[in-house]
Amino acid sequence: MLRLLRTILPASSALAALAFPALLAAQIAPAEYAARREALLAGVDSGVVVAFGGVTPVTHWPPFSQLPSFEYLTGFGEPDAVLVLVKRGGTGTARLFLPPRNERNERFVGARTSLAQARARTGMDGRALADLRAAVDSAITAGLPLYVVSDVHTDDFARADSLSRGRWFVDALRRDHPGVEVGKLDTEMQRLRARKSPAEVALLRRATAISAAGHREAMRAMAPGCNEGQIQAVLEGVFRGMGGEQPGYGSIVGSGPNALKLHYDRNDRVMQAGEVVVIDAATALSHYSSDVTRTLPVSGRFTPDQRAIYEIVLAAQAAFVRQIRPGGSLFAANDSGRAVIAAGLARLGLIESPDATFDTDGPCTGDLCRQLRLFAWHGYGGHGIGLEVHDPAQYYFAERQFLPGDVFTVEPGIYVDPEFLEGVSDTPRNRAMLARIRPAARRFANIGVRIEDDYAVTERGVEWLSAGVPRDIDAVEALMRRPRADGRRCGLAPD
Repeated sequence: MLRLLRTILPASSALAALAFPALLAAQIAPAEYAARREALLAGVDSGVVVAFGGVTPVTHWPPFSQLPSFEYLTGFGEPDAVLVLVKRGGTGTARLFLPPRNERNERFVGARTSLAQARARTGMDGRALADLRAAVDSAITAGLPLYVVSDVHTDDFARADSLSRGRWFVDALRRDHPGVEVGKLDTEMQRLRARKSPAEVALLRRATAISAAGHREAMRAMAPGCNEGQIQAVLEGVFRGMGGEQPGYGSIVGSGPNALKLHYDRNDRVMQAGEVVVIDAATALSHYSSDVTRTLPVSGRFTPDQRAIYEIVLAAQAAFVRQIRPGGSLFAANDSGRAVIAAGLARLGLIESPDATFDTDGPCTGDLCRQLRLFAWHGYGGHGIGLEVHDPAQYYFAERQFLPGDVFTVEPGIYVDPEFLEGVSDTPRNRAMLARIRPAARRFANIGVRIEDDYAVTERGVEWLSAGVPRDIDAVEALMRRPRADGRRCGLAPD
């Protein structure tokens, strides 16, 4: 490991101090977790709140990763734990229910936290997991309503949850207590998690610094003939070597036609000269995930056509970012990015005009029938980042304003896939449109460009967290020309 670190981190690097995991321990204090629990209970008049943590994995890969909401409320990183909050008469209590320690199992998985240790580390009373049902039964019998925090890894699946341990537990309670009131606190959790504290911003800043180092090393490793998986190995080797816990999400290294797939993750194709490759990869630190994307020329220099698409995407990102400020409007930022994309696509002949539309099977609402949607498939402002790579942000809610504590990505993209055009409705108007734009679509075929950076809104303005990764064309090409310290391309060869 030290040999790897010396290879990828020169002694003069400003990031050399980050190279040891011990320096990257969680910086969120127990008092902050306690304040989060109090904030959640503030919206509950009286009741019992149950939040399940993640369960022990049934396979050895991927390794255990705590559920985001449970992590947010407890900071406790071991499986099979349950948090129970009880509020009566304006006073709240918190208990952490843990499975019993098993000396034989711990020989395989390492030591687990005892009840006494949990109390010392978290400030919460520790109880045996076997006592959970009796404790909740007692609260319900006393007339307290039941509230739950969904035990899902991503909020996208909270509504469809039917198989989790928490859902099973609640169903059993309903059978035994037919009159129990059950409410979900997922929306309240989303609002709490949307505003990042200074400690959370610091973790995201450090996770992004590590991610930036991985991207820089990937730029220097790139060459025709490399396998996408070799570049993935370079990225993730840097992440782990510098203290990142694990990839924040499945690393994307998509070259040639794979650059057109938004969440492509097979990473097994050999890259060819003259192609572009989209690299969307980042690490998580103390569960907080960064999210960074760069588009690179496999040969080290963008072709004129690749450069033309890239410059539009980069200008659209800059237009969006100029609108970010405390109190700034998400709609204004989106409109700015969209205007740049539309004008650029029209200039290249990929659409008939910035406001041109096409016939769709459904109603023409928003951008759904604008021709730019044939090549710009997702939003411009990206998403919040945090305990989930797609974490809530305050601008998600009704106000739609950027506020201090928002940490999020800005990620416009253009993807020229001629096959995608064949899926439009077969109407006279669409046939005429396709006849006009097909020459440009053939010219720019298989060029996919996404540029994604991370930003934090503070009381003073906006911080560009991922500034350590080159994104201007000249800077990208200059770094790709620099040889790696070991002189190798593609990946690290065995000694």
